Amino acid sequence: MEKKDFTLSIVIPCYNEKDSIREIVDKVLAAPINSKEIIVVDDMSTDGTREILEKEIRPLVSKIIYHEVNQGKGGALRTGFRHATGDIVIVQDADLEYDPNEYPLVVEPILNDECDVCYGSRFLNQEKKGYKANQLANGFLTWLSNRFTHLHLTYMETCYKTFKREVIQSVDLKESRFGFEPEITAKIAAMHVRVKEVPISYYPRTNEEGKKIGIKDGIRAIYCIWKYRKG
Repeated sequence: MEKKDFTLSIVIPCYNEKDSIREIVDKVLAAPINSKEIIVVDDMSTDGTREILEKEIRPLVSKIIYHEVNQGKGGALRTGFRHATGDIVIVQDADLEYDPNEYPLVVEPILNDECDVCYGSRFLNQEKKGYKANQLANGFLTWLSNRFTHLHLTYMETCYKTFKREVIQSVDLKESRFGFEPEITAKIAAMHVRVKEVPISYYPRTNEEGKKIGIKDGIRAIYCIWKYRKG
């Protein structure tokens, strides 16, 4: 795959993000990638996000797909992955915690044939930011995941997961909410594809600003690590 010829499919799962959805789409549009396919999957938003998508964002992106029943982040990603046609696929949350200007960091290892899947880690050579409890939980979940996958990740729960399209579209995903993270990690490990991790930046938002992951999701993640331990 030549660097100048590839297309990056950016899948944006979106649920009640009226305050940030236009800004993140603008940032994705400005990201330093020549050819982009931007796919927004609205997971039955009820806060006015859908109106913004129709009035402001539809002309700017490749596809907007609406769920008529809330399916969770995992469900939105399944939909987005099915519709992706680019050479490489990346996950972009609809909040502002990750910077699309850093797409080259997680895309180039795939273009250089160093790996088939690349994770961006905020714990590699980065100042730790965000709630201390979240940092500890992420560290524990990553450690536990590594025990079963035999990967050596520092941040399993990262948003910036980048895949060759044929890899992600070959995975049968089941989880509807944040269980997607340990599930996809276990399943790509079982495929024995090449996985690499690179450092990225992170700009955490607070619970008051709309951060949605919670204790129940952490418990589910532990269950998913065990459930999918054989891929």
